[in-house]
Amino acid sequence: MGAMADSEHGGPRLGAWAGWILSLAAPIVLTVVLNVAGGPKSREYAFLYVGLVAALAVTFGLGPALLAATASFLLIDYFFVPPYNTLTIADEQDIVNLLVLVGAAGLVGGLGSLRRTAQLRSEALARQLRAANRDLERLNGEQAAAAQVALRLAVTEQQLRALEESDRARRDFLANVSHDLRTPISTILTGSTAVMEDSTISAEARSSLESVAGEARRLNVVVADMLDMARIEGNALDLQLEPFDLGLALRSAADRLQRISSDRAVILPDGAPACYVLADWSRLGQVLDNLLSNADRAAPPRTPIEVEFATDGESRLAVVRVRDHGPGIPPALGERVFERFVRGEDRGGGTGLGLAIVKGLVEAQAGRAWIEPSTRGATLAFSIPLAEAEAEAQVEPGSAVGRGDQVVEHDRAD
Repeated sequence: MGAMADSEHGGPRLGAWAGWILSLAAPIVLTVVLNVAGGPKSREYAFLYVGLVAALAVTFGLGPALLAATASFLLIDYFFVPPYNTLTIADEQDIVNLLVLVGAAGLVGGLGSLRRTAQLRSEALARQLRAANRDLERLNGEQAAAAQVALRLAVTEQQLRALEESDRARRDFLANVSHDLRTPISTILTGSTAVMEDSTISAEARSSLESVAGEARRLNVVVADMLDMARIEGNALDLQLEPFDLGLALRSAADRLQRISSDRAVILPDGAPACYVLADWSRLGQVLDNLLSNADRAAPPRTPIEVEFATDGESRLAVVRVRDHGPGIPPALGERVFERFVRGEDRGGGTGLGLAIVKGLVEAQAGRAWIEPSTRGATLAFSIPLAEAEAEAQVEPGSAVGRGDQVVEHDRAD
């Protein structure tokens, strides 16, 4: 813009200087031409000078025209009015003619100057109109683009509200159904276990009651998982973060698995130093239980489950890896195993919510869950923040960590 402005202002200045120079040079050149032509010297040449002055007036304005008229007056008097080659005028008629020349030149120059001024103003106005049109076109384009963006935002916002309302209704329905199911399940479990304690019932009846109680427990786990997913998706988890030894949590989870699956060996790090993390003891135990249970269903009988952990001092994270010797996770499935109701074909039974709960609980505690490449079986890993160096002294004796609770059924109270 600056260069354009300079060029626009520089053009008129250059033209003005050229007009003043030509107002002196043009009469001189015309005089030289008339003298070189060698014809008789005539006063009629004054009309040629009048035409020249008129042309300069139209082109450059009144000032250069008056200068050209003055120069023409002197040149005509000197070269074409007797006595020649002097500025003396012998005939009074010649004085009148020269004054008429100057007057005519002034009049024509004034009219030409007015015409030029009007022309310059019209050109300036045209430039302003063109600039205004360009600005208007740009503003119209910007307004049209802004209107389109606003329309897209409004549509997106409307769709987002509809999705949020649908998701909220789904979560509310899931939570209500889960709550309503837990009461009859608890009644079935209480009634069936109470009847089984009666020594007078037959073996066939006891077997049927054990089947009923087992299915009720399984259904209770499904309902509890659905409740957990509703809490995770609704950001309604109540976490009690405290520092504790990760090795203690791993040993507790391994003990809980072996109470359920006594034939399954869990290999833990041997001689690893204490590693204190900042997490919720119960929820981290639930994460470990789900990972070990998933590995137990996938691994062939009498094959161990390997658990290891490492720390990253720079990122202040502890990374836990759980590896089984099963068929592994199909590459096409990949990270989708952490989505709800997604199960691998060879990963055994389950609700399809276990790994989704793992991902949700880990992320709620500022960690991350992922699948690691493995040449045998499947390796699931997650990270959890490390506690401060003095964390061991901060463990409260009355807390779940201080007591070293070995919780088989996680606290999933409403």
